[in-house]
Amino acid sequence: LAAIERQLQHLDEKYKARTADALHDLLIRIGDLTLPELEARSVVANTPGAVRDLERARRIVPLPVAGERRFVAVEDVALYRDALGAPLPPGLPEALLEPVRDPAADLAMRYARSHAPFAAAEFAARYGLGPAVAETILRRLADAGRLIEGEFRPGGIEREWVDPDVLRSLRRRSISTTARRWRNPNCCGSRPVV
Repeated sequence: LAAIERQLQHLDEKYKARTADALHDLLIRIGDLTLPELEARSVVANTPGAVRDLERARRIVPLPVAGERRFVAVEDVALYRDALGAPLPPGLPEALLEPVRDPAADLAMRYARSHAPFAAAEFAARYGLGPAVAETILRRLADAGRLIEGEFRPGGIEREWVDPDVLRSLRRRSISTTARRWRNPNCCGSRPVV
């Protein structure tokens, strides 16, 4: 679970942004990030400078999200306005300001695609939503077959939510690790069978 989460969040060295363009793409892929969160996902020599350049070029914009200054790809400004009521800076192209059909669902699905199984409270905290609001959004997506609900973490004590593709990745990784351990008992930190 931890390895998949690091990959989905682009915290694994192999998945970190290597250019300013990749930082922009990262915001499109996983959504809003603070400057420290961007720096944690970047190997760009001067990440703050690259972020400033992207901001000056109007490819990204800072928005207030859950009481923090977070950067958002300019393509997503209407999503954050419509889902969270985030005020937008003036001067954005009209084409980017069209209303989003189901912004809360879009935000939740992006969150799910970039996280291992998560609790509704984690999603709620990330976006400053009330727990009941977050639960309602996630339940609606599960009822539509877009998310899967269950207890996925070992020793789990609460309901969690996961994107079906993320769950498939977790299962493949689990099966692969189990197969390696079966073929080689000294593999993967397991103890040899006596």
